[in-house]
Parts: sequence; C-alpha cells; structure tokens
Amino acid sequence: MTFFSTIEPIYYLLPLAGLIVGLFGTILGGGGGFFFLPILTLIIGAPAQTAVITSLVATLPICIVGAAMHYRKGNMDIRTGSVFAIVGILGAFGGAAIANYITPQLLKTIFGVYAVGIGVLMIMNVKQSPPDKTNKRGKPANNFKKPAYGFLAGMITSTFGTSGTAPVLAGLFAARLPVKMVIGTSLFVLVVNTSFAIGAHFLMGQIDLTLVALLTAGSIPGALLGPVILSNIRTDNSESSIKYVYAAVMVLIGILMIIA
Repeated sequence: MTFFSTIEPIYYLLPLAGLIVGLFGTILGGGGGFFFLPILTLIIGAPAQTAVITSLVATLPICIVGAAMHYRKGNMDIRTGSVFAIVGILGAFGGAAIANYITPQLLKTIFGVYAVGIGVLMIMNVKQSPPDKTNKRGKPANNFKKPAYGFLAGMITSTFGTSGTAPVLAGLFAARLPVKMVIGTSLFVLVVNTSFAIGAHFLMGQIDLTLVALLTAGSIPGALLGPVILSNIRTDNSESSIKYVYAAVMVLIGILMIIA
C-alpha cells in the first residue's frame, strides 16, 4: 500500500539528507540505506515498519544509479556479487516475514545490536586480512563465507530496510577485494536484494511516497556524483583506514538506535 503523508517543516531537510546519503553511499558502498532508517525513525519520527519499506524504496534508485556508474568504470566483480545476490533473495523473503511480527522498539534495538556486531566483525577482518590488490574480477576468494554473508544481507535488507549494507561490505572485505571493487560490487548486490525485498514487503507494508520523493530528490544527484569523485581518489594506501571508518560509523549508529 502507498500513501502521501502531510509535509512537516522538518521534511524540507530530507533532500539535503538524501544528497549526502546518495553521495557517500556510492563513494563508500552500500547505497546509503543503512542511514535512511535512523533518519526516518530518529529524526522524522516515522513508525518503524513504515520506515523500513519507505527506506527500501528510497534506497533503490541510489543502488541502481551507483551500480551503473561503477560498472562503467570497471569497479565490479559480477561473479562474486552474483553469489551474494542469489542467496540474498532467499534471505529477503524471510526478513519481510520477520519485520511484520516484531514491535517497532524491538526492531530498532535489534538493528542497533546488529550494526554494532557487524562493525566489530569488520574491524576483526581488517586486522586479520590485508587487502589483496591482485584479487581482480573473476578471481574471488573465501567461497565458503560468501553464501552466509549473502543470506544475512538479504534478511537484513528486508527486516530493517537498510539495503543490507553491513554484511555485504563485511563479506566482500573478507574476500579481500580492493576497496573500489568492494564498493561497486556491493551496489550490484544491493540492487538485487532491495528489489526483491520491496516486492516481499509491498503487500504487507505502507510506503510513504512523500518521504520517498523528498529523499530521492537529493539522493539521485548524489549517486551520480559519488562514482565520479571516487574515480579521482587514490585508495591504495588508505584501504585499512577506510574500512575502520566504515566500522566506526556502523557501531555509532547501532548505539544510537539502541539508546533512542
């Protein structure tokens, strides 16, 4: 179901928020959906279940635009991404069922715990496995971990409306892909996961088209700019630092969701 909510004064900040999320979502990977749920619940005050499906719909254009731009620049490992995406579809349908049977407060708390846990896992992976700069498209690593990360990503996508950013990034980093390849491949995976999650939620959830329109008004231009900016940034000597930043942001948002 869809509806249009009444525009509140704070809603006029959403295009700016969308621009920032779209820009950094395609620079850092994951499409930015990880940030839409906290924005919609903590700042806008949208009901958790409505925020989940609305976040998914608002995230999809970022993922599509970002994935297309990164593919053109060669930052995508289709073979590795396909493994994540295929098992993620199964997780997406399971997550949609879970999201409709838990309370809004429990949903936010579980999201917070999950975010903290994934952040800690990413820090551990950085310490254990330096990036493999020779691991290019068609030479994936750690095959046994990818289905588990992919299934978790699909379930997280559908349960929290976050596009499953954290497990996708964690899994791709565990596969020791270079940062730019991780970013492009994650967006490819999230296009698939988010599309199926929206389909699974559509008949059960309520999509606030007012929020979607305002968020995407800023997020699409941001998604177009992100890959262009990234192509001019050298990441060879700073990959570990970038991964630590990802992890720290996930932990911080998780704590905010738990205590809010």
